[in-house]
Amino acid sequence: MDTKKKILVAPLNWGLGHATRCIPIVNELIRFNFEPIIASDGVALELLKKEFPTLQTLELPSYKIKYSKKSKHFKLKLIKDSPRLLKTIKKEEKAIAHFIKTTTISGIISDNRFGVRHKKVPSVFITHQLKVLSGSTTWLSTSIHQNIISKFDACWIPDYEGEKNLSGVLGHVKDFDAPLKYLGPLSRFKKQNLAIKHQLLVLLSGPEPQRTFLEEKLFKALESYKGNICFVKGVVESQQTNTQHQNMSIYNYMTSAELETAINESEIVLSRSGYTTIMDLAKLEKKAFFIPTPGQFEQVYLAEKLEAEDIVPYCTQDEFSIALLEQVKDYKGFTFEDFECNYKDLFRLF
Repeated sequence: MDTKKKILVAPLNWGLGHATRCIPIVNELIRFNFEPIIASDGVALELLKKEFPTLQTLELPSYKIKYSKKSKHFKLKLIKDSPRLLKTIKKEEKAIAHFIKTTTISGIISDNRFGVRHKKVPSVFITHQLKVLSGSTTWLSTSIHQNIISKFDACWIPDYEGEKNLSGVLGHVKDFDAPLKYLGPLSRFKKQNLAIKHQLLVLLSGPEPQRTFLEEKLFKALESYKGNICFVKGVVESQQTNTQHQNMSIYNYMTSAELETAINESEIVLSRSGYTTIMDLAKLEKKAFFIPTPGQFEQVYLAEKLEAEDIVPYCTQDEFSIALLEQVKDYKGFTFEDFECNYKDLFRLF
């Protein structure tokens, strides 16, 4: 008789970061004899199916998050899209309620999916944003987010709790009375001392159309780069493709194992300043250059924070040129402080 407790793990489909940072949690659940069920949509679901082909999956309603073409319209677009997002959250709640009627679930772990919870099942919310930056409306976006977090039984924050941390003001707030647990940075990767094969690794991710805009800009800008480039587009498709263009090896996507090797074998990583990427680069102790997603306050804040701490330089998407990569040598790059997360204690909730 199968006595494994089933835990629903549901990352938001917004770029690949939410899905990839759930990989170590899924692995730990398996190690502690739980049976994870993956719930998401789009590329996040596709990626996790490739990582865990034997696990049961559930397709959830899509938030269909897209960026505006112009960064200054990003907030307006989110406000305009909010009625549709609220409808999707309601659909999500219904889908979860229906699933729980037909399947015995012992716990729910939602990475930023607001509707993935149930009053009869211990439900956890994963976020590094207790404070949600949105310019002049930060107080409002933070209040709404904290209100949602309060509906869950626990909130797990993938960062260090102390002053030396990765998320800064995003993951560390005063006067928020919720059961918070700091997990330390979450990364699916391990540091390996491998010989350098690529002088530059380009890692793209994030919602369209900004992902494509950056891809096109970098292809042009890097044509005269001296050195080997590994270019990972972050487009998850049914088949992996690998093409060669001058000194550039171009992949549509890589599996976790391939990406772990590629990052370890690279001198510099050029990417967005997404929080999951930051956790991965910290774990692998890499030097990097960041181009925040235009209009995304969180990524701009993280890039500014890391530049101010002399860790990683950055520039805006419009400003980028090859010459700026020279700055990387003047920054110290990431270092990683080991943190042992007590998963046994964490999973007691279930």
